[in-house]
Amino acid sequence: MNADAVKKDIRSFSKEELETLFLELEEQRFRAKQVHEWLWQKNARSFDEMTNLSKTLRAKLSEHFTINAIQVDKVQRSLDGTIKSRFRLHDGHLIESVLIPVPEDKRFTVCVSSQVGCSLTCKFCATGRMKRLRNLDAAEIVDQVVMVNEQSLETFGHPLTNIVYMGMGEPLLAYKNVMESIDRITAEDGLHMSPKRITVSTAGIAKMIRKMADDKVRFNLALSLHAADDKKRDDIMPINEQNNLEVLMDSLAYFHEQTNSRISYEYITFQDFNDSLEDAKNLAKLCRRFPVRVNIIEYNPIDGAPFLKSTEHRIDDFAKYLRDRGVMVTVRRSRGKDIDAACGQLANKD
Repeated sequence: MNADAVKKDIRSFSKEELETLFLELEEQRFRAKQVHEWLWQKNARSFDEMTNLSKTLRAKLSEHFTINAIQVDKVQRSLDGTIKSRFRLHDGHLIESVLIPVPEDKRFTVCVSSQVGCSLTCKFCATGRMKRLRNLDAAEIVDQVVMVNEQSLETFGHPLTNIVYMGMGEPLLAYKNVMESIDRITAEDGLHMSPKRITVSTAGIAKMIRKMADDKVRFNLALSLHAADDKKRDDIMPINEQNNLEVLMDSLAYFHEQTNSRISYEYITFQDFNDSLEDAKNLAKLCRRFPVRVNIIEYNPIDGAPFLKSTEHRIDDFAKYLRDRGVMVTVRRSRGKDIDAACGQLANKD
């Protein structure tokens, strides 16, 4: 067995735990703070990078711990500027992240994964065809943000402005690690990004939405809705059978009441399935209980899925119906059409 397999990732320890560990290693307590800064502010991926530590201490750390940094495995660049990265984890699993640049708005968003695979089997999603193998560690989520931020700076000369947990996996089924990653991203001694720049997207797990409300989270919440009646939602998203729309709306109303954070509905339009004016009418009804923004998303087709993207005309009519009734609507045209930009596509490839 590789010796590294039995070593613990040093990033799994809090600053206080590191101080205790350093005392056990007969090192001074302040060294723990230095290492913590290297890990979370300078984003060191090896102990050799920690140049203000002695070679002896670096060797000692290498002997006892590891840094399971993610590694770039493959990168695809779209003509529209979208960059999709496949990352290899320390155990060989593959995940993906997407950089979505909108330079004219100075908006540079990373879409990060929270799990290897997914257990929810949504019909329209490539990740849904993969078994959920494990949750990502908090550090593996932070690594995605750090590495895609480097891509953004190198390619566009601009740092990331927004983070969305909308990649592979269901974030609320990796709750502890997702929350820990957000703590690290927003911490003053971490990446120090505003929680208002972060959006967590869920397929709809009511009890976990309520838990977020009770935890008084400060980031934004998005519900992957995609159908505004239970029959259609049951058909494409099996999770709806245990978390129907009435239950979900109650949990979202509670979330808004407790946090006053922004809620949005993600709504992918599928041709002749959920893009009629009757569907828009049902969606408008769901927008009356609390302030909500609707993001209408053009479908990025995947092989073997029984869906086609709606026509632009159909999408425009759908959006107009909602706007005419006072609903805040954004239409997001599909990005990365010339690469494997749909969630899970690249990770599924050889």
